[in-house]
Amino acid sequence: MNSYVLQAEDVAIHYGGVKALDGVGITLEKGQIRGLIGPNGAGKSTVIDAITGRRKLTRGTVLLDGEDVSHMGAVERRLRGLSRSFQRTSIFGGMTVRQQVELASYKMGVQDSAADADAVLKELDLDRLSHAIAEDLGYGEQRRLDLALALVGRPKLLMLDEPMAGLSVKESQDLAQHLKALTSRWEVSVLLVEHDMDVVFGISDVVTVFELGRVIASGEPASVRANPRVREAYLGSAA
Repeated sequence: MNSYVLQAEDVAIHYGGVKALDGVGITLEKGQIRGLIGPNGAGKSTVIDAITGRRKLTRGTVLLDGEDVSHMGAVERRLRGLSRSFQRTSIFGGMTVRQQVELASYKMGVQDSAADADAVLKELDLDRLSHAIAEDLGYGEQRRLDLALALVGRPKLLMLDEPMAGLSVKESQDLAQHLKALTSRWEVSVLLVEHDMDVVFGISDVVTVFELGRVIASGEPASVRANPRVREAYLGSAA
């Protein structure tokens, strides 16, 4: 039986002679967190765009729970359980926390959107802020709300593009712990692009390192951290 929620095989995106991605392979098992690291321009966000259907593949396939979704658009993949967040929050500032989570659930076609919203808000400790206006929240709470919007409908796979950007150390740690607990309780798989190395190596089951559109290292956090090339190029001599 196939244990992979995600199988991205030989994924490539070329723009003329520029190879944004060149033969990338990534897998995710149920309930697993895979961290992606690498310098700016390495192709991390492009991988998320490719897997979620926001960019057309030059070649390669993307399988979700064994189903080939390579030909599907972003909306169709989302309805099949492949969700994502962006570097910038996508919340609606003038709406309450609960209003927008329940609306997102309704738009996803969830039969009981109220119950779905309740579960998501409770999971991310936002239930106490249900009636707060989103623009009045602190930035860390807005980030959690953004994550809540990605979680409606209980996706199988969650792609997160720098969810800790702009957060304080404590806020990053809090959000990281919410993510770790979420994968355990909801058995959702997470592909995490993040520059905060403490977060990546602290919560990831496996870490993949990118350079110029290709994977140069992948494995358990300790082995990747000890890799001389990774240490020199991305983590620094003090890693």
